[in-house]
Amino acid sequence: MMTAAYYAAVDWGTTSFRLWIIGEDGAVLAERRSAEGMTTAAKVGFHSVLDAHLAATDAPGHLPIIICGMAGARQGWREAGYLDTPAALTAIAGSAISIPDVDRDIRILPGLAQRGLQHPDVMRGEETQLLGAASTLGGGRHLVCMPGTHSKWVRLSGETVDGFSTFMTGELFDVVSRHSILSHAVSDGGAFTGREPAFVEAVSEATRKPALATNLLFSVRAGQLLNGISSTDAKARLSGTLIGIEIAGALATAGSIDGICLVASGPLGALYRAALESQGLKIQHVDADDAVRAGLSTAACAIWPL
Repeated sequence: MMTAAYYAAVDWGTTSFRLWIIGEDGAVLAERRSAEGMTTAAKVGFHSVLDAHLAATDAPGHLPIIICGMAGARQGWREAGYLDTPAALTAIAGSAISIPDVDRDIRILPGLAQRGLQHPDVMRGEETQLLGAASTLGGGRHLVCMPGTHSKWVRLSGETVDGFSTFMTGELFDVVSRHSILSHAVSDGGAFTGREPAFVEAVSEATRKPALATNLLFSVRAGQLLNGISSTDAKARLSGTLIGIEIAGALATAGSIDGICLVASGPLGALYRAALESQGLKIQHVDADDAVRAGLSTAACAIWPL
């Protein structure tokens, strides 16, 4: 006999929507994915988007919903606010907000904020991945890397977030590769895995000499003009340079740590794993999808214990 549905978990990004129906035994009973992220849902209605996906899974009418991500942003369904660092991961579920005037119990998890004048920072959605990944780390002090358009590096002591840093690496790669002089060097570049010498060498050079960031970026163009490097190698070099600068910055603020945890999946996760390992850094890898589901599960079980 199939287990009864316990709750629905939703990861609501800027441009993506993911929903899982979770059973009382923790199994995924149904899954829905779409491009109806915050940008779309803000126009057509968050409740409408959610109800359509719940109906498609035949979810029971009483099923509670736990949501993380951009549905809780200022431009989202309802602003869920931020927990200030240092913040206990255990406080995330208790700070979830409720959606009023709906026919279900719907909660949205808060983000995390670092309010210092020197290094203000925010995250929304990644805190739930962090909540899910923390249980695999076994205590101690860790640096947790969550790659993305805006990569997050979190300084975690046990289950307390001491602080974090955001790096605009993904966005910079997009802007530089499409709207700068380097676009001529990389426009015809193909896919790369992160194991290519051009990528590894760029990571190493940028990690050692981050102060030369803009010089290293221009060398991508000069290397093609003078040394005939291929467009794919130029693209790999650009990516490796930006990721190396990011790694250097993250390690500079890490302090004493017991290990590095990489929370990532897909091709981007493979690039970061290759980059970190190329620098002799030992990492623990947690799949990003597994982490967000585990974090949503932890929060749901705290809010609605069986």
